Amino acid sequence: MFANFDFDVIRRSLTYLFFDGMTFTLTLTSLATCGGIIFGTLLAMMRLSGFWLLSRFAGLYVDLMRSLPLVLVIFWFYFLVPYIGQWLTGASRPIRVGAFASSLVTFTLFEAAYFSEIMRAGIQSISRGQPAAAQALGLTYGQTMRYVVLPQAFRNMLPVLLTQTIVLFQDTSLVYVLSIPDFLGAASKVAQRDGRLVEMYLFAALVYFVISCVASFGVRRLQARLAFAR
Repeated sequence: MFANFDFDVIRRSLTYLFFDGMTFTLTLTSLATCGGIIFGTLLAMMRLSGFWLLSRFAGLYVDLMRSLPLVLVIFWFYFLVPYIGQWLTGASRPIRVGAFASSLVTFTLFEAAYFSEIMRAGIQSISRGQPAAAQALGLTYGQTMRYVVLPQAFRNMLPVLLTQTIVLFQDTSLVYVLSIPDFLGAASKVAQRDGRLVEMYLFAALVYFVISCVASFGVRRLQARLAFAR
């Protein structure tokens, strides 16, 4: 079955696949995760705030992002962001935004909707007596969230946040539609150059599978340790 396969093409392309493609994928995943968690936490606090307008806006944003296909959002931001830059700066023509910057904005804003729901659940899991006790000690709302609620919520939701990060790592392969040389894009270029689509796509699938499985195993171990610590 594999007699006509040339797996040596994988060995010859390892440097390009990992030092260019995988580096891009991991960089995008890391930056989008950090940005998504920060923005998602703000959205969660807005949804739980007593201000109806803020809560409604955050709820609509989360519902909108979770209702759209990610690939559509990628295209939308890729073509729209230059015109937004033109409108903000008053330039005579659309502002050129690199594919990486456009992808980073897309994944940060899209994943923030999912991270916000995770953080909202974490905040709501904290006993109401703790914020009340903090306010009784004279802490403001911001200090209560910063020093009392959010650290505990983040600790409780850390396994779920990491699981969503694994999903984000897999989703970054969608930047392939913008011809960005992420890991899948790099594998596709090699496959088309050498006419070895089956070999390269099998290898790409194996790499994603191994990384995701190892990361999932690490998350389960962390979850077990956190549960034991409680």
